[in-house]
Amino acid sequence: MRIVIKLVRFVFVCLVLLAIAGGGVVGLTIWYFGRDLPDYQQLAHYEPPITTRVHAGDGRLLAEYATERRVFVPVGVIPKRVVSAFLSAEDKNFYSHHGVDPVSMFRAALTDVGRWHSKRRPVGASTITQQVAKNMLLTNELTMSRKIKEILLATRLDEALSKDRILELYLNEIYLGSGAYGVESAALIYFNKSLDELSLSEAAFLAGLPKAPNNYNPARYPQQAKTRRDWVLDRMAEDGSAPEKEIVAARAEPIVLRRREEAEIVNGPYFAEEVRRDLLARYGEKGLYQSGLSVRTSLDAKLQPAADKALRDGLINYDRGHGGWRGAVGHIDPGANWAARLAAAGAHLSGDDDALHRLNMDFHRHVARLAGNTVMSQVIDSLVDVYEAEQRLVLNLYGDRRRDHEDHLAILDALAARDPGRARQLMHDHLESVRAVLEARLPE
Repeated sequence: MRIVIKLVRFVFVCLVLLAIAGGGVVGLTIWYFGRDLPDYQQLAHYEPPITTRVHAGDGRLLAEYATERRVFVPVGVIPKRVVSAFLSAEDKNFYSHHGVDPVSMFRAALTDVGRWHSKRRPVGASTITQQVAKNMLLTNELTMSRKIKEILLATRLDEALSKDRILELYLNEIYLGSGAYGVESAALIYFNKSLDELSLSEAAFLAGLPKAPNNYNPARYPQQAKTRRDWVLDRMAEDGSAPEKEIVAARAEPIVLRRREEAEIVNGPYFAEEVRRDLLARYGEKGLYQSGLSVRTSLDAKLQPAADKALRDGLINYDRGHGGWRGAVGHIDPGANWAARLAAAGAHLSGDDDALHRLNMDFHRHVARLAGNTVMSQVIDSLVDVYEAEQRLVLNLYGDRRRDHEDHLAILDALAARDPGRARQLMHDHLESVRAVLEARLPE
């Protein structure tokens, strides 16, 4: 009996010592990583960057300016089905835990141990509070120190802020793909609807995006998007967030993207740019791109197309009246035998002179590429005639074959640059140089 008592005492003492040591380690960890934590109190008065929207005179949208496309919505007006979908997908115990969910963390740890050798990304167990801490106060690096700081900040945020405020920050700050920050912006971008118009299926789709927005984009990966949406619907069914009948109906719905209608947007880019410059000068870059200004302009959506047409017609008339380039005026067929004529022009070359022969073939190919050019065909036809005459009659006297070929390539470059005037001048200079050489070599 005494041995049993001593054993119990020994185990008890060991447990006490372990508890003290564990408490010391935990306390030391909290002290070490808590020294340089970001100021989480600022989130109590945090205002996220919001899109500035510029409207025409009739109220239709003209332009949007933002570093992050976001429309801030108070948590009190976000529909219950949207809130329930995100809670079921991301943190079903949100309103009961104190910033972290130990059960979920333990379950994720066991899963990660089982996948240790698979080199896959660790399974996360972050609560919504932890995600707010990470997204708004920390970085996305996969390190133990960042995770510890995230847990510490989450517990302190849970004490400093109300649950609704934390949820409000999350639903307005989270990135949901396609340039959408926050649930309201995502609803507009994906479905062209406000939050209160979303169906249960659409709300579940949005709730499935935070994990990997690009991987569940229905435009690129429709099947993955549907699978993820159905998974969220299943979680909602388990949590009792919606009636089973509605869950079944939502699962049967396809995911249909709806872009903003053209009739809802006024096209006036030059006017909008002038407004942007004026706003930038008045309120600065932060005021323009992050303050969520709502600007009503004087633009008349009915008169704007007429103004655009008048400007365009005026520019065209001005261009025509001042000799602007009008393009090709006609097409001259170089003839069906142009290839044979070019081939014959190089027939005199010696087969042993490989380098010059390759240059000559390059010349032929260059001419062939330009032969169909409607502007240059007449000049090319003249050039071919000159080339034939030179090669057959006077080349042996002229002698400098490489320079002769280089002159022709210079003429072709001018043709390729759509400069027939320069091509004619180069041809004239070339013929003059040939004549000068001939005159010098021929007997008087």
